Amino acid sequence: MSNQLSSTNHTVEVFYDGECPLCLREIKLLRFLDRNTRIRFTDIATADFNAAEYEKTPAQFMDEIHGRLPDGQWIIGVEVFRQLYAAVGLGLLVWPTRLPGISHALNFSYQVFAKNRLRLTGRCTKETCEVG
Repeated sequence: MSNQLSSTNHTVEVFYDGECPLCLREIKLLRFLDRNTRIRFTDIATADFNAAEYEKTPAQFMDEIHGRLPDGQWIIGVEVFRQLYAAVGLGLLVWPTRLPGISHALNFSYQVFAKNRLRLTGRCTKETCEVG
């Protein structure tokens, strides 16, 4: 794998957890909406995914959603969703999420979800959910 997206057609690459039922629901919707193949979907739960190839750790990818723009710039959290929905033509729905009050609420809500995602999807183990 390279640090750049191989296809110039993609406007964003999303790194998602293919074992997360809630995440998969969102990815299915985005795949359906992505009629112009503007999104590259990379499942971090597959056996052949190697976080080190991206100079990141598996924990970084699991802690919150990551995206990558064609120039190699990394984006995380709510900004990934903004880029994904803009890529499928829903930019008019994206711009209000940048307004100060809405932006802060979305960032806070996403952080709560990301921190509790494994617990919420019934995937806690001693290693993944135990408080140090």
